[in-house]
Amino acid sequence: MSAIAELPVTATPSARPVWLQRLSALDSGQRLRLGGGVALLVAAVLVALMLNRQPDYKVLFSNLSDKDGGAIVAQLSQMNVPYKYTEGGGAILVPTERVHDVRLRLASQGLPKGSVSGFELTDSNRFGTTQFQERLNFQRGLEGELTRSIQSLSSVQTARVHLALPNQNGFFREQQKPSASILVSLHPGRMLDKAQLAGIVHLVASSVPELAPSAVSVLDDTGKLLSKSPDGADDKGFDAQQLLYVQQMEQMYTKRVMDILEPVVGRSNIKAQVTAEVDFSRTESTQEQHRPNQNADASAIRSQQVLESTSNQAEPTPPTGIPGAATNQPQPPQPATAPINGPNPAPTAAGSSKLATANSKRESITNYEVDKTVRVTRGNSGTIKRLTAAVVVNYQNAVDEKGNPVTKGMTPEQLAQMTALVRETIGFNPERGDSVNLMNTPFQADASKTEALPFWKQPETLELARSFAWPVGIALFAALVLLGLVRPAIKALAPPTPEETAQLNALEADVLDRPALAPPKPGDPAPEQLRLEEARALARQNPIAVANIVKTWVNGE
Repeated sequence: MSAIAELPVTATPSARPVWLQRLSALDSGQRLRLGGGVALLVAAVLVALMLNRQPDYKVLFSNLSDKDGGAIVAQLSQMNVPYKYTEGGGAILVPTERVHDVRLRLASQGLPKGSVSGFELTDSNRFGTTQFQERLNFQRGLEGELTRSIQSLSSVQTARVHLALPNQNGFFREQQKPSASILVSLHPGRMLDKAQLAGIVHLVASSVPELAPSAVSVLDDTGKLLSKSPDGADDKGFDAQQLLYVQQMEQMYTKRVMDILEPVVGRSNIKAQVTAEVDFSRTESTQEQHRPNQNADASAIRSQQVLESTSNQAEPTPPTGIPGAATNQPQPPQPATAPINGPNPAPTAAGSSKLATANSKRESITNYEVDKTVRVTRGNSGTIKRLTAAVVVNYQNAVDEKGNPVTKGMTPEQLAQMTALVRETIGFNPERGDSVNLMNTPFQADASKTEALPFWKQPETLELARSFAWPVGIALFAALVLLGLVRPAIKALAPPTPEETAQLNALEADVLDRPALAPPKPGDPAPEQLRLEEARALARQNPIAVANIVKTWVNGE
């Protein structure tokens, strides 16, 4: 009893701290676990701090040229703004909270300038610049400004503008007109319609003096001419607008068929498709007709000319009588012997008197208009040549005699009525060769039914889980290290409480109360005494471990 009372419970006081004494009392395995746990806990804390301090990055600029990218990176370094690149260097990223501030500060410095230079070329004029260089800089600036304007369109990715501006000289009798060529590269899946092409052509033609829209050519990156040629050669064949017009017309007729038959058979029990053949050719005919000549009253006079002349003159009386000397002699005047009625008698001698006569002349020229009729007929483009409609109707649901659900086909009368409805809907015209085919057949059930994704498989949930994965994972790892390694080691370093010391003393004192055994032989220690001595030695060497063992016994573990 006295030996047990002298058993030490705590370590011998020394100059070292208590925690260092407890640490030295641990075995090598406990020290290794304690050191690994503390290291892992410190690493987890550092990783969490680094992730919390790392800012979120957002795109500052994308699709920059090498020149603009280098200028922006140099400016960001001067402003002490952290940045990084995306994979491939397609964009520059900066912290999210500084995106707008950096953009405004870079915009005040004229960045990014873009790979296209405009009228800023004329800002720095060097001394000794010739007139040719000034014209060249003006042309380059005008091309750059037009390129920027065209690139601002949503469908255009990049563009290049080439202007041919001839030198205007007052000494030339015939001045050469300017022309322009535009090369555009569109975004994938985009296209330019005729209105947009006309807008680009009008933009360039209005920006260059004396530039006609017909002198502007627009090409795409495949070399295809997009603008309309002056001779109208691009009107041959189909283009995107014509195909779009055909698609819209087919969709309109299909919708009409579906709207008229869905209330009868159900939304999911009918499929329809209408095909339209459209004639986009343009025809023009000129007819000229000439009708027979009409009378003067019904004809239109184009021009009329009337010539009329009148002249009065006295003519000598021809000589009369027997030719000879006596006849040629002048006769004395005779008294007038004219009868009251009848013609005057002929004079008796030639040249004895003169007669006065009046001559008049009238000419009339009338030109009438030629009766002609000119008729010009232009055929419409986009007329329907032929319509074909194909309609498939599912079997109807019915109940047999036993009450089981079955499907059955339609009667010929029902099919005829539905076919008539489709014909009236699309405007069936047998002269055009239109056709309507209506088929009644059972639809195949879709075996692969789309099921709703569970909550944990939805994209929103997965994205939220990815965002919380790092913080939650680090927290769980730190808790595991703290509870599994660090906490047991810290508990091992703690000194035993008074209750644990009392329990250990009671355990040692309880050994004497065991039932008496046969006394050992003189000089030979009993087994109980040997075990007691071993317990005492263990308590002296490692009192903390003994106290923990006793505490475990008391807790029933």
